[in-house]
Amino acid sequence: MSLFCNGTCQTLPDNGFHVTTNPPNLHLSNYSYFKVNYLAVATAIVGFSLVTHPFSLAFLLCLLASWLFFYLLRPSDHPVVVFGRTFSDMETLGCLILFSVFVVFLTDVGSVLVSAVMVGVALVCAHGAFRAPEDLFLDEQETAATGFLSFLGNASYSAAPAVVAARA
Repeated sequence: MSLFCNGTCQTLPDNGFHVTTNPPNLHLSNYSYFKVNYLAVATAIVGFSLVTHPFSLAFLLCLLASWLFFYLLRPSDHPVVVFGRTFSDMETLGCLILFSVFVVFLTDVGSVLVSAVMVGVALVCAHGAFRAPEDLFLDEQETAATGFLSFLGNASYSAAPAVVAARA
């Protein structure tokens, strides 16, 4: 049985080649194993892109500050008053949404963010397509030892202290 076949594969007639009818889902198995690394890479790319475009970073920081100051951290019993006019919570929310749309779509912030996210997604997809983690997944015949002290019953881990003790 193939390494990536979960029992639903059908093997074609034997003519010297072993071919299964469903291709391995490398991107799914890679995603489940490397998802934290993928998120870190995509976040680093977006961060680097924003640092290299300081005006976009300044616009996003102003947007964040306005949301924090006018909506999230403002006490509910103190309404927003500008030039003697009192704004309700719905009016404040509407103005913040309009300001967010302006910053993201009518400045270069949106294009910087979209291009950075697309580069991150392209790198993650390239890694998922070309990385075949053969040693990361068990065959169906092997059972995965799970639990808090599961490493005690595993032979590969039990030999490690002997090697460390021999070096000392």
